[in-house]
Amino acid sequence: MATNAESAKATRDLLGRAHSPRSVERIYTEKIQHRKLHLRATSPPPSELNTRAARRRKRQAEKDKKKQKPAPLSAREKRRLGLHDIPREGQKYDIYEPLNKLWQGYINEVLGSDVYTGGPNTAAKLASAEFHGAIVKVVRSRCPGRVGIKGVVVRDRKHVLEVVTRKQGVKMVPKEGTTFRVEVQVPGKSAKGTSAEPATELPETTSDDKKPTQGNVFVFDLLGDQLMVRSADRATRKFKAHFLKEL
Repeated sequence: MATNAESAKATRDLLGRAHSPRSVERIYTEKIQHRKLHLRATSPPPSELNTRAARRRKRQAEKDKKKQKPAPLSAREKRRLGLHDIPREGQKYDIYEPLNKLWQGYINEVLGSDVYTGGPNTAAKLASAEFHGAIVKVVRSRCPGRVGIKGVVVRDRKHVLEVVTRKQGVKMVPKEGTTFRVEVQVPGKSAKGTSAEPATELPETTSDDKKPTQGNVFVFDLLGDQLMVRSADRATRKFKAHFLKEL
């Protein structure tokens, strides 16, 4: 082991390579000779080291756990895989016709007694209602070729309705500039029930369906421009009455 004299001599020799002898003595005396050497001055105590290591192990375990879980698919991946596309063999009107019966029960429960009277309360309920399974008909559109399209709604998107027709398969109808007509089958009024307007009586036959239909219906028109919201967002949205230029 080197003595203090040998260490001092080696230090002066190193300083002498870059400084003059006078500067060497001054630097050694002022900055090196009486300077304290702190061993591991910045090292934390063992308890802090253990805590830091535990946090590091916890973060690493969380990362490993996340890697084991499959990440949710993005919208682009869902479109590429065709998860929301209806296969060709499933584009049949008869498959979705029972869905309309379920929707008829749902919409009657939502509207309640307002189905006979109409008014602002009915409009507010219809604005936030779900239309998957409803039979809609295009009665007005900027494109004349779309007028007359009728079928069951199988997908209510933000800007379009996907409708399964009886003969033409799936049709995508834009909501913008389109008016949809929906008919709701309503039960007969009870003896205690009252209504401001009598319900409309369906004709025995219709031009769209070959099967005869009888009963009371509640007919209303939907402005597609006012439905350009996702169905999930529309259910919790508050609609206010305001003037519409289209009307």
